[in-house]
Amino acid sequence: QVQLAETGGGLVQAGGSLSLSCVASGGTFSNYAMAWLRQAPGKEREFVAGISWVGGSTYYADSVKGRFTISRDNTKNTVYLRMNSLKPEDTAVYYCAADEDPGTIVDHNFGSWGQGTQVTVSS
Repeated sequence: QVQLAETGGGLVQAGGSLSLSCVASGGTFSNYAMAWLRQAPGKEREFVAGISWVGGSTYYADSVKGRFTISRDNTKNTVYLRMNSLKPEDTAVYYCAADEDPGTIVDHNFGSWGQGTQVTVSS
């Protein structure tokens, strides 16, 4: 399985922006569907956004559609999450995930996970 490492979390005021990055190693990055998921305290982990192998297809949770953008650079083995118009309810630990099975973007049963990065949005 590919190894994943997220960076870019932090504290931001409501209405602000933040970008997350996830660098993959140990696998052929372009073979992997990639995604971001998040987990807030006391809540179940939820899907945020996903992107296909070559970036031609993207998927978003309704709660972030129009505010967040997922992208990937296969030359840098990196997937990004640009978050705009952040809300306090976006506060969570954000995880990068990957799998060679593109169906995992739908069932969220990813085989590889990063350690997570904290995003805190203050009101």
